[in-house]
Amino acid sequence: MKILLTGANGQLGNEMRVLAQAHPQHTYYYTDVQELDICDEEAVDSFVKTHRIEMIVNCAAYTAVDKAEENEPICRRLNAEAPGILARAAEAAGAGLIHVSTDYVFDGTAHLPYTEEQPTCPNSVYGITKRDGEQAVMEQCTRAMIIRTAWLYSGYGNNFVKTMLRLGRERDAMGVVFDQIGTPTYAADLARAIYTAIEQGIVPGIYHFSNEGVCSWYDFTLAIHRLAGITNCRVKPLHTNEYPAKAPRPAYSVLDKTKIKQTFHIEIPHWEEALEKCLEKLKIEN
Repeated sequence: MKILLTGANGQLGNEMRVLAQAHPQHTYYYTDVQELDICDEEAVDSFVKTHRIEMIVNCAAYTAVDKAEENEPICRRLNAEAPGILARAAEAAGAGLIHVSTDYVFDGTAHLPYTEEQPTCPNSVYGITKRDGEQAVMEQCTRAMIIRTAWLYSGYGNNFVKTMLRLGRERDAMGVVFDQIGTPTYAADLARAIYTAIEQGIVPGIYHFSNEGVCSWYDFTLAIHRLAGITNCRVKPLHTNEYPAKAPRPAYSVLDKTKIKQTFHIEIPHWEEALEKCLEKLKIEN
């Protein structure tokens, strides 16, 4: 199969590249903005036709949640318009499309894990543009899967885990929000789920994926420090209103993963087990 991977230099894109080595039967086209501007419909159409692409995995997104509040036009182009462009190109070529979305399509006021059937209700520019991107994909590509994820981290790029490791080694004390609840997601585990869908064949629709279990950002930080052997930094729990941000964060963004587990027969590791694997990988690389 000829697979186009967009956002190939990001966290998930890099993990997809690593796993590609275990799936050498496919031909891969790794692109970021330098190789292919996914906001340019003509360029996308030409690329998909020229390379006879059979599957598009869209890992590209504008993910700077606070900056999005000031940069809505750029955020909208990448998160809402570009997925529509990819969806139309996939449909014209008879290709499949796997599009990665976010828990921010919900406002986080629920108290039970969100299912795929629940109505979206984003309350930030980032969340609204990602919701609009989902709608564009579902309306314009018949072989499309949307996978919503949350709290993504990996050994690549900048992310919460790397920031907490750095701050834990630099500081004697730090504060982390304890009243926002969700589930961390190791990008390598999400990449594996995407490959499972590719291998088994796309079943169109919306799916949720994160690691198993639930925690707060505060709990997550304590686990990061404990597993990394950081003992000299005292972590203090903060309320959300003590840590002001331009964009509102979901207070509760746990995703129900029943659908993806049953459809593709996958087992998902607990978030702490996944974190341990990521930290081991970082230790080896450093």
